[in-house]
Amino acid sequence: MKDIKTLRVEMHEAEERLLTSLRHARREDRAVAKEAPDVDSDLTRGQRIADTVAAIMGSWTFIIIQSILLFVWIVLNITAYVKQWDPYPFILLNLALSFQAAYAAPFIMMSQNRQQDIDRKAAQNDYQINIKAELEIEALHQKIDQLREMEILNLTQEVKALTEILQKAKIEIKAAD
Repeated sequence: MKDIKTLRVEMHEAEERLLTSLRHARREDRAVAKEAPDVDSDLTRGQRIADTVAAIMGSWTFIIIQSILLFVWIVLNITAYVKQWDPYPFILLNLALSFQAAYAAPFIMMSQNRQQDIDRKAAQNDYQINIKAELEIEALHQKIDQLREMEILNLTQEVKALTEILQKAKIEIKAAD
């Protein structure tokens, strides 16, 4: 069975390898990010359309305009100001809204799926950054602990030296008396 010091050394070496690989990966990510200035240029036409449709349909402007159009449609058909092209259960309006929902839903889902992939990559990146930060902090703690141990060792040696000096001074004082 391995002793604790051996396990600590192996763990420290594994952490160092992980930290080195994370540092290297981060440098590569930065280099790639500098080379690819525009993320939107990588999108296909369908992805851009899906994002545009989702952005428009998810806006207050769209909701307000659609609400006004629905209100006007219903008022014109109820008051019979114009020939009632869609009388009261508003079947044509229902069909139009169903048609709109049937086409809007896939566009919105495509946009959300793409956003989910982006979020997943960002979360993975954040996780790696957190691991790197944790390992960096642990390395700093170890360095501080080493410095403290060296300081304690130096202080202990200084105390011993001062004790020896004091004992010599005592002996010289006794000898002088």
